Amino acid sequence: MTKMKSLYYGHRLPATIISCAVRWYFRSQLSLRDIEELLFKHGVTVRYETIRRWCQKFGAGFVRRVKAARRKPGSTWHLDEMFVTLRGEPYLLWRAVDEHGVELDIMLQERCDKAAAKRFFTRVLRSNPAPRKIVTDQLRSYPAAKSDIPELTNVKHVFVKAAARVNNRAENSHQPTRERERRMRGFRDPKRTQAFLSSFGPIRQHFALKRHRLRASLYRKHLAARFAAWHEFTNVIQTPSNAF
Repeated sequence: MTKMKSLYYGHRLPATIISCAVRWYFRSQLSLRDIEELLFKHGVTVRYETIRRWCQKFGAGFVRRVKAARRKPGSTWHLDEMFVTLRGEPYLLWRAVDEHGVELDIMLQERCDKAAAKRFFTRVLRSNPAPRKIVTDQLRSYPAAKSDIPELTNVKHVFVKAAARVNNRAENSHQPTRERERRMRGFRDPKRTQAFLSSFGPIRQHFALKRHRLRASLYRKHLAARFAAWHEFTNVIQTPSNAF
């Protein structure tokens, strides 16, 4: 019987440290150099470029497991776009969330026309069932693209005014991205930005519980369950002596 190779085969450092570094980068407002410093404090010497490669190699795989384990998405999609600047060039970051605020998908594109909206709809449908209702602002690209996609033809479409704050589910979901954009002093390369934000949203939300709605004891219980799930996603065996 052939024994399967470990997910971390060929890496010098143990899985605990690698998964912790990846979690810190996508969950917290920490730079690669901040994580290098924190690991050094714990007696681990590793360069920030190595941490970058860990995040690039393992981030997308961890996100697939996080998404597969979370509950079925809601039946209402809230969609919105935000402008980001990459090396002086304007781009649009398209985002879809459900009625619970769970991020379904994001896509970075240069335009906001019908073709761009259609690409985004198609991308979201690859990993999510068709919704019962779609809520968007009054961008005309949405209905034009929706009419060309058979799965969405009969889906109810609700238009709201951006100024009315009726689509707060989608608009508020941009805030963590803005905060991270400022912390990183702006995004640069489109492909790297797409890859980073695709991992950033789901991993951040996995740990971002609605703390204000929970008693302290219940919050700690839920958070412990999220950490246990994370160790399962990342193939890390948790032991009492584990410092990370």
